[in-house]
Amino acid sequence: MAPHPVVQAVIDLSAGAIGGAACVFSGQPLDTTKVKMQTFPKLYRGFLHCITSTYKQVGLRGLYQGTSPALMANIAENSVLFMSYGFCQQVVRITSGLHSEAVLSDMQKACAGSVASIFSSLVLCPTELVKCRLQAMYEMEASGKIAKSQNTVWSVVKSIMRNEGPQGFFQGLTTTIAREVPGYFCFFGAYELCRTTFADYMKCEKDDIGVAPIVFSGGFGGACLWLVVYPMDCVKSRIQVMSMTGKQSGFFKTFMTIARTEGVRALYSGLTPTMIRTFPANGALFLGYEASRKLMMKQFDS
Repeated sequence: MAPHPVVQAVIDLSAGAIGGAACVFSGQPLDTTKVKMQTFPKLYRGFLHCITSTYKQVGLRGLYQGTSPALMANIAENSVLFMSYGFCQQVVRITSGLHSEAVLSDMQKACAGSVASIFSSLVLCPTELVKCRLQAMYEMEASGKIAKSQNTVWSVVKSIMRNEGPQGFFQGLTTTIAREVPGYFCFFGAYELCRTTFADYMKCEKDDIGVAPIVFSGGFGGACLWLVVYPMDCVKSRIQVMSMTGKQSGFFKTFMTIARTEGVRALYSGLTPTMIRTFPANGALFLGYEASRKLMMKQFDS
């Protein structure tokens, strides 16, 4: 028996939160490297140079800078994302004239994931803003762009409230949505397509393909997402970090300025650690989500 829609929403929300936490713990150092390289592309020769420099300057703690807001960001984003994903799948069923238990095609699931990402962007933007600022704080202070200050979550939050007000938390929201909508279409589309391929090859249901195929499918979905949206993510990181120094230009102006003054290559700075991180992090995300969701759904099967 299918659970009540409210219970279903709580299951999706909880499973998304578990997946989000797994994603952070498995990929945080590489995420920190990505943000540093996006914001200061000329400061580091490559991702190994960035990791070793950060370790020498600040120690291991420097690579886990921003873990608290990253946890909040990922748990909040994935809770809302997967809950909205469940709702959006039902909307797709209604608009397609299908019954409420109908299995959607991979393309329909990709569309549901894309729409769901708009809702998750609203909770992701403020927490990711704090995370990005914390991750690039050392470089901002060292380059003299900002005065030396406490780099704790609370000090960054207080600084945003004092200098920019509540709307300051939504710096880069347009860019976040511009990144998420096409990104999550590719993310869920590639993930579901990969799972379908494994299920056909193994001659079983998609839910029974096992741990390794789920992890690979999650990593493949993540790789497709980042290849499509990476320049937009780079612009978002730049806007969110540099807004510490004052009001920043919008998405298009920042994008064109980076491309014109630093070259197109600067828009892809930090892509290597991102692609390395995507398999363990997104694999852990979907494994955490699918395993916990399956466990909770079992309670309603009778």
